[in-house]
Parts: sequence; C-alpha cells; structure tokens
Amino acid sequence: MTRAEKAVRIHRILDELYPTTPIPLDHTDPFTLLVAVLLSAQTTDARVNLVTPGLFAKGPTPVEMARLSEAEILDAIKTCGLAPRKSKAVKALSAILLDEHEGEVPASFEALERLPGVGHKTASVVMAQAFGVPAFPVDTHIHRLASRWGLSRARNVEETERDLKALFPRSSWNRLHLQIIFFGREHCPALRHDLEGCPICGWTATKKRIREEARAAKPKRRSPSAGA
Repeated sequence: MTRAEKAVRIHRILDELYPTTPIPLDHTDPFTLLVAVLLSAQTTDARVNLVTPGLFAKGPTPVEMARLSEAEILDAIKTCGLAPRKSKAVKALSAILLDEHEGEVPASFEALERLPGVGHKTASVVMAQAFGVPAFPVDTHIHRLASRWGLSRARNVEETERDLKALFPRSSWNRLHLQIIFFGREHCPALRHDLEGCPICGWTATKKRIREEARAAKPKRRSPSAGA
C-alpha cells in the first residue's frame, strides 16, 4: 500500500471516529488561545485548562496582561512546565501586541513567530483555529504517529509537516491535526501500545516496527548479578 493510499484510508477512519473536532484548550478569543497554546508546551492540555481561568481572570486581554508583573503571571501558571520562562514570554508578547499590533493578535505566521515564546507549531495552531487559515501543526505526538503509520520517515517535526501536507487535502489540514491528536490519546499511546490491535497501526505499521515496539515495551530482565 502506498503512502497516498494509506492517507485516504486513515482520513476516512478519522472522519468516522471524530466527525467534530473541539479545540482541547479552553479559550474565548485569539489572544487567550495564543496564551493557552504557548502554555501547553511540555504541559498537558488538562493542566493548562486548570490554570488559565485564574490567569485570564487577571489578564483577559493584552492590555490587562501587560499590566501584570511576571511574578503575578508566574503565580497563576506555576504548575505548568517551564513556568518561569513562559511567564516572561506571556508578559513580553502582551506588550508587543500593544506596541506593534494595536492590541490584536496578528493573523500572520511571520508576525506570530516573532513573538516571544511562539514557535512555528504555536503559530500554526493559532492561524488554524483562531483565523481558519489552513495549517498542519505537528508536535512530537503527531510526528510519532506519522512514523508509525508509514506516512513519513522524517527526522523532525518540520519535515513531518511537509510530508503530511503533501498527502492530505489542504481543506482537511485543520481538522486532521486535531483528529490525529484525539486518536493518539484514545487509541495510540506512546508507550506499551499494542500496534497489532490498533485501528490504524494494525494495518499501517510494518512488521519490523511492530516487533521493535513490542520489544521495547517488554520490561528489561535484570542479570543475576545486578544489585549484588
């Protein structure tokens, strides 16, 4: 089966499983989405959704967020990974939005990626979900699934994004990004995954890949002399 044939079947399965694709991060507008996505780096969406109500109660707009001190922002997000770095980025980008963009989140990849703490993946999520611009945000989880499914042999997320964009219709990118995330969480975990029993891995993964992951999932046996 070619990559293109796999992509068609995967697309059909994901549409059947996830006909609607709610955005996992709670937000009310492009600014709160931007901040939530920034906070989600190395942090679960569930954790972000726990901290953002308190943060947005204090700083729901760039104006009010810029008025907060880094310490106040940090106190609200301290349970997120990389919280000190993120608190600096949130305050700094809020000030830049006021100074350079009239307090609005720019609908431009280039302008977004110039903001502190905003990389290509974060910019892609905002462009896709806040402004409806076709994008295919790829994180480490989507990168892993694309490899498992034989859709990409890329070494990094940038190359995986390129491969997935070439395989799927542009009109489906925004929806597929979320569908793959949902599928990974519900059916295709990173560790101790039964590839043969998976609705997609079961027919897309190579026998070699299945053997390798099965071997990696087995607990390592200690040698008799270990700990002696």
